[in-house]
Amino acid sequence: MPQELKKLAFKPGINRDQTNYASEGGWYECQWVRFRSGFPEKMGGWVVASNNQYNGVCRSILPWSASDGTPLLGVSTNTKEYVALNSQGATLFDITPIRASNAIVAAGDINGTTLTVSNFTSGTILVGQTVSGAGVSVGTTITAFGTGTGGAGTYTVSISQVVSSTALSFTNFASSTNNCFTTAASSATVTVTINSHGANAGDFVTFSGVTGPIGGVAASEFNKEFQIQSVATTNTFTITLGATASSAATGGGTAITATFQIHVGSNSESFGNGWGAGGWGGLNTSPAGASTGWGQASTITITTGYARLVFQDRYSDTLYFNIQDATGNNLFNSSGSNIFYWNYTGSSSYSNRALRLDQQSGAVAVPQQVGRILFAPSGHLLALGCTEYNSGAASPAYLGTYDPLLIRWSNVDPVLGPLPQEWQPTATNTAGDLRVASGSRIITGYKTRQEIIIFTDSSVNSLQFIGTSDIFGLQELANNTSIMGPNVVIAVNNVVMWMGVDKFYQYNGRVDTLPCTLRQFIYQNPGVNQQQSNLFVAGGNAEFNEVMWLYADASSTSINRYVIFNYQEQIWYYGTLDRTYWTDDGYVVNPVAAQDGWLYQHDAPNANDAGGPSNTKTAINSYIKSADFDIGDGNQFMLMRRIIPDINFTESTATNPTAYMTVGVRNFPGAVSSTTNQEGQTTSQPVIVVQETQGGLTTPATTATINQYTNQVFIRARGRQMNFTIGSNTLGTQWQLGFPRLDAREDGRRG
Repeated sequence: MPQELKKLAFKPGINRDQTNYASEGGWYECQWVRFRSGFPEKMGGWVVASNNQYNGVCRSILPWSASDGTPLLGVSTNTKEYVALNSQGATLFDITPIRASNAIVAAGDINGTTLTVSNFTSGTILVGQTVSGAGVSVGTTITAFGTGTGGAGTYTVSISQVVSSTALSFTNFASSTNNCFTTAASSATVTVTINSHGANAGDFVTFSGVTGPIGGVAASEFNKEFQIQSVATTNTFTITLGATASSAATGGGTAITATFQIHVGSNSESFGNGWGAGGWGGLNTSPAGASTGWGQASTITITTGYARLVFQDRYSDTLYFNIQDATGNNLFNSSGSNIFYWNYTGSSSYSNRALRLDQQSGAVAVPQQVGRILFAPSGHLLALGCTEYNSGAASPAYLGTYDPLLIRWSNVDPVLGPLPQEWQPTATNTAGDLRVASGSRIITGYKTRQEIIIFTDSSVNSLQFIGTSDIFGLQELANNTSIMGPNVVIAVNNVVMWMGVDKFYQYNGRVDTLPCTLRQFIYQNPGVNQQQSNLFVAGGNAEFNEVMWLYADASSTSINRYVIFNYQEQIWYYGTLDRTYWTDDGYVVNPVAAQDGWLYQHDAPNANDAGGPSNTKTAINSYIKSADFDIGDGNQFMLMRRIIPDINFTESTATNPTAYMTVGVRNFPGAVSSTTNQEGQTTSQPVIVVQETQGGLTTPATTATINQYTNQVFIRARGRQMNFTIGSNTLGTQWQLGFPRLDAREDGRRG
């Protein structure tokens, strides 16, 4: 039988919900490949998009634009909160809120209950600090901010008095910070003694006003930020200097200020089992309900540590965020709201810290233990899962019990507009609350054009602004649903999509299953690590009509995979990628993602490779592999002699970009696919762009107008079934596949 050319035309998308052989005519496996108009191509690379590193693991990125047009990013990690000026690379500024501090003021006066600080020296003034100085009444404390927010300005104090301009000191500590440093000979470890410091290992503290040297180490080595290494007692902790002390000494002077940031959080979910885990007596899960015997260890897995999650939103020039912790104690050592705010007023704002919303001037009944905040289109700040308003509790907190299904919202004044600090419902304002009827807790909320979708662990609900005395109305859309975590929701063209615990969902007026040709592959093989589901993230890439879910597979405790749904072509594809957050908000031109302390811009212009710090580049391994195909249902063996490629290298930055093609053969569906023929020769060959010469003029084939490729690649392979792979792993290569053709014929029935 003569040789004949067979066009390889595969259906777009990846289908892993059936066997390889049953998927004949389609693609079966891929890495870093997308589809454009039905044809596979290598996805674009990335470049570092930040000028400096962040600390911790990034859990949220919020792009926004200030009223003066300044491009900004809110960047949240498990240890810090940053705001970034997103111009010519993002420059990050630390705005992490302060938990405790002391402060020194050269000149301040008190008139009634108003304290005016006119000559601020160092440290941070906080609500709750004790004020001392000549003529100041014993027991005077800061009760509220006025125009001051940590430095110069006005504050409210607890005792009415008159004090003329005098030096003042402020502190959260039980004793002074005088000479609080103790060095050890030949060691960089320093013990710091501050009574009732309240710090945890891993927390950050900044010192100023230190005089030295101490133990032979210059004062400049102490006047900076440190991450606390260990906490020995409630009064002592250790830090590590950048220099080694030459002797043991104690010192630092009498004008030291110590500023502690809010406690850091975990970067992942941690689990354990053991005696007492689960029900009393140690219930087992296999078989369900079986007892392990009194006092024996249970195999039930219980959560012992929660990853810190941060949720951001903004209104006008103010950034708001809440840190999701079980109680305010996890942040402050005492109760308090976990909602914070930061005002942008120009370039000078970058040196300001974010502040607690319940300490803002005029704050009343601000909820605590908030699961998530977001602004409704009406301007109301919503708190999803939080403490109740208790009219009988002490003012101004009016603190009630925690309700995981409660939705509260702040006041919007008809004249002044949104007042996110006012949460006390009255007959003359629009603050209020509603409770979701189904489910055991609110997981998250997502804002669309006309409504806010509220997700519980078992239902989907619609929260809509109705403008009556009820302010908002709540309607259940579906029950017996699931959601993987608080960050797995995304909306495109007013269709909301999310990742459930065993399938994907969509809402476009009604809640339905989102058909997925990778469902079995994702959830069963290799499977999903649901213990880390709170860390999973949904993102998008509008340029290519894609929505993406980043998740950890069953073998990983951190995000290591992605799955993409192309909503224009209604197809799926997947791969591996380490990113902790991803956003394609309209305020950024290309998607911005985070990993290992850096922000990355994906699909940046001319980015074909994996960009790293200091402009390093690494080639991306990109490939796509077809399902098996045969001739005549496999009755005859197939003999292949050559491949005629059809591949485009447009947008490659390499002078001679290369890709490879591989043909795999096997005789039975259960056999291993081989890339070596019967003569022991490889069936993988490179495809190289060549240059075309016309009229003495040589034009590089990397330009869009030249499509001259390798004419043909000779690959001898024989088998009952074959598969085809195209890929690249070289720098500067970008490719798109068309319709390659195989030169093949039937070759008998004997193996």
